[in-house]
Amino acid sequence: MTNPADTIEIQNVVASTGIGQELDLDTLAADLTGSSYDPENFPGVVYRLQEPKAAMLIFRSGKMVCTGANSIDAVHEALSIAFDRLRELNIPVDEDPEITVQNIVSTADLGATLNLNAIAIGFGLENIEYEPEQFPGLVYRMDDPDVVVLLFGSGKLVITGGKTTDDASEAAAAVTEELESLGLLG
Repeated sequence: MTNPADTIEIQNVVASTGIGQELDLDTLAADLTGSSYDPENFPGVVYRLQEPKAAMLIFRSGKMVCTGANSIDAVHEALSIAFDRLRELNIPVDEDPEITVQNIVSTADLGATLNLNAIAIGFGLENIEYEPEQFPGLVYRMDDPDVVVLLFGSGKLVITGGKTTDDASEAAAAVTEELESLGLLG
């Protein structure tokens, strides 16, 4: 069996920040190269970067959300670039705005196929959602760490809701331990 901790890959990091002032989004979209603004479909300016690959969602309130980055470092780098671009447009931005990680989505692989019906019974229905007619994965809501783990019959996991990179490792280890204790893995 594969050690799931060795297979963890961060797929998406979502973080929020703000520049503490209202913005004119029409003007910002016109001046910010590489951005798009369609208020009929989305209430913010979307500013995409290729390196690091990420998108900043910039709202009238001055709040910003960075999504699509594959590491916390990439989030900080992408937001730093966005802050610099705003400064170039004479929009005052603090030297070091607070950035809060809201969600880290990771994947892992248990290296074995899973019997999701047996897992649903073994894990107990209070923390599980499993409706194979609706969705092919089992949804497991964990308390420690406070994440949601999607388990698939292939042995693949998707771990979402983490705030730190360690949350995925801890969740994968806890799921592995629980499956082994129930005799449902390995």
